[in-house]
Parts: sequence; structure tokens; C-alpha cells
Amino acid sequence: MESTRRPVLFVSHPESGLLNPLLVLAEEMSRRGVEDLHFATDDNRRDEIEALRDDTPVRFVPLGPVVPEMSAVTWDDETYREVTQRSRFKAHRAVIRHTFSPVARIAKYRALEKAVEEIRPALMVVESMCSYGYELAITKKIPFVLGVPFMPSNVLTSHVPFAKSYTGPGFPVPHSGLPYAMSFAQRIANQLFKFRTLAMFMTRELRERAALDQQIRDDLGVSREAAGFMSRIEHAEMVLCYSVPELDYPFQVPEHMRLVGTMVPPLPQAPDDGGLQDWLSARESVVYMGFGTVTRLTGEQVHALLEVTRRLGDRGTHVLWKLPAEQHHLLPDRGELPDNLRVEKWVPSQLDVLAHPNVRLFFTHAGGNGFHEGLHFGKPLVVRPLWVDCDDQAVRGRDLGVSLTLDRPETIDVDDVLDKLTRVLDEPCFRALAERFSRLLHEAGGRERAADLLLQLPAMRDDREARI
Repeated sequence: MESTRRPVLFVSHPESGLLNPLLVLAEEMSRRGVEDLHFATDDNRRDEIEALRDDTPVRFVPLGPVVPEMSAVTWDDETYREVTQRSRFKAHRAVIRHTFSPVARIAKYRALEKAVEEIRPALMVVESMCSYGYELAITKKIPFVLGVPFMPSNVLTSHVPFAKSYTGPGFPVPHSGLPYAMSFAQRIANQLFKFRTLAMFMTRELRERAALDQQIRDDLGVSREAAGFMSRIEHAEMVLCYSVPELDYPFQVPEHMRLVGTMVPPLPQAPDDGGLQDWLSARESVVYMGFGTVTRLTGEQVHALLEVTRRLGDRGTHVLWKLPAEQHHLLPDRGELPDNLRVEKWVPSQLDVLAHPNVRLFFTHAGGNGFHEGLHFGKPLVVRPLWVDCDDQAVRGRDLGVSLTLDRPETIDVDDVLDKLTRVLDEPCFRALAERFSRLLHEAGGRERAADLLLQLPAMRDDREARI
């Protein structure tokens, strides 16, 4: 009798912004009692994967230590400054130069290939930035689903001219931070962004790197079908995007893309939160300030944000600030902190915080997850964009009326920040529009809809079900 075993293998880079939505989906599959779940990522995420047990276990598949070229949190300060500079094209170029490292992925591909030979997955679910994941799936002809933690246009728009794109020629290029309705100068800048990206790959440095990349692909046995920016889209059984059409600019998505909204687990996610929910409940108006795991603030920027907090206190507004532990040395002594401020090195669940009714505004870098999580809970935003997709989310949020973006994000001007925060807090339209998008994101179905779609794929049906 033929086995009906249907292993599912999730694959992701270890960065929280990329990994977390797949963790939610894997846990939902476990909650439904789906057997034979596996999750492949870097060694530093072992504990989180092994904790994903609701009804059935999710087995951790180690892919080795974090590779510095592939992980923004490990970059030195000079690299960080290059990839977060305010020139959007130069930042885009710096990200490509620092992440396009053919040699760095060899060990990952080999480790995943070994795991695939042992697990023999019926289906792979691969995060969209994880090239070795979808390349292996295409090469081995394993059905795979692509998970996208960005706006849909981010993976459907070409960065270069003359290449296939699911959006029109005048659509804003990803990472450009340009709006849909462009001035003449912006339309020129948009086209130049594409041509400059193409020219970048014609430089000697990147031509040599591309040649090495092809040699490594050949040595690894990667199929030529896996080459190209759109191969991950065209070969996927389904593309799961954690957004809704209304949050992006208008265009026609491919039929196999499903927009399922924000990936949120059942809440409360962390009931034992050290009294944080009680603190929020005791305050009528709270600004939640959190800029993700990659942002590195300077001492001057930290002190500017402390001054903003003091001034917010004059109007009875409190601030909850998630500031990474390695930046706490920039704070003054605890006795010198504003009375209306609570600083945490880590919050047990950002989602629990955003869900609290007393949190009235999310001050964020507008990464893909944070942008959608804030709106999922109906919170308007003030945005200090960090890099790459953050500028794209920021301009869409502004155009949709759910957020304002700092005029000078690189310096954190106190008056600028205070102006944006107070406007979003005081003008009801921001909250009303954020609540509209909250309804749309909830209606899209989130993790439950995503799990339904996975289980409906032919790869997940046994032979008896397929014959019915």
C-alpha cells in the first residue's frame, strides 16, 4: 500500500521580520493536528521552533550558524550606515552589494538539500527572500508555496527595465519610496532607479560576482529554471502574501497569489508579561515606540526621543518604548527618565501590546510585519523609515491616510516628531482609516485562511481524497 505521508517543510532566513509569519503558520498547522511538520532555519532559532507544539510537533531542521552576509543584525556600523542612508538608490545598491554573496549560501543549500533527501517533503513553504529554499524546491521539482511578508507589488515589480513585471512600466519601483501619483520629476526618478540598478550589475565587481554565482549554481546542480527574479513566483504552487489589495497601489495580482492579511497567532500570546498589560490598562493614552530588531539609534537620537516623551507627558500621554538591550547604555540613569516613560529591552509580545485599547498610536520603522500588525489592530502610525521596503510602506500609509512620515528621519528632529505624533493622536481621521483597514485585514482570514489554503493544495491530499 502506498504511504499517505505528507511532510511539510518550512524554510526561512532567521531574521524576525522574515521568519515570524511562517512561525505563526507552522503553529496553526500544528494546532490542526497536521503531522510531519518540519522547520528549517539557522541554529539560533532552535528554541523557538521546538516550542511550536500545539497538537503535533514541529521538528527543527538546523541549517548551520548565521552567515553575516545574510543577516542585517550582524553587519558592522559602516555597513549599517550604508544600507540605511537616505538616498534610496544608494541604500538599495548597498543592500544588494552586501547581500549578493554567492559563496555564503553554499553551506545553506547543501544542508537543506540533505534535509530534503531525508524528509522527502510533499510540500515546502518558503519565505520569499530565501533563495536557496525556492531554488532547491524548483530544482528537485517539489511543490512549494512562497510566503511574502511585504506588499504584493514588492515581489511582482521588476527592479530593472525590459524584464517581466506584473505591474505596469510606471509603477513605483520597490525600495524607491515613490508614490503612485508621481510628478514629472518623480517619474524620471522612477525610471532612472531601474536603469541605475541595471547599470550596477554591469560593473566589473558585480559581473564577476554574477559569474561566480552561476558557477556555484552549476556546481550545486541548481536548475536553470530557478534563475531570474520572477522564477520564485512563476514556479510556486501558490504565493501567500500577508497583506490585502487595498494597502497597495492598484494592479492585477496573478491568479495563484492569495492575500490573506496579517499573520497573527491567538492572543494573548504572552499572558505572563511582567505586569505590562496592567501598566497599559492604568493609562488612558499610550504611544508604543518600537523600531524593529535592525534599527541602531545613536546617543543623540535617543536623547531626542526622550525629549519628545517629556513633551508628550505635558498632554497626559505615556510612552512604551521597546529599546534593544545593546542600546540601553545610551539612556541616562533611571531617575532621570521621564515619568511618563516605560522602557523595555524586549516586550513578550508586540501583538499583545498593539491589541491593547489604550495604545493609540504605533511609532514604527514600518517594516512589512510591523506596518501590517499596527493596522491589523486599528492603530494609526507615525513612521521613521529604516531601509528598503520601509520607505514603500511609509508612502502607502501616508497616501492612504493611516500614517505620517518624519520629515527628517535620519536626525530625529524633536519638533518634527512631536508635530507628527500629536497630529495623528488628535485628528480622528487617522484612527478611523486605520480601523477600516483593520476590518479588511481581519476579513482576509490571516493564519486560518493561510492554513486552509495549504491544506487544499493537491500536495496535501492523500490518494483516496484525490480520487473523490
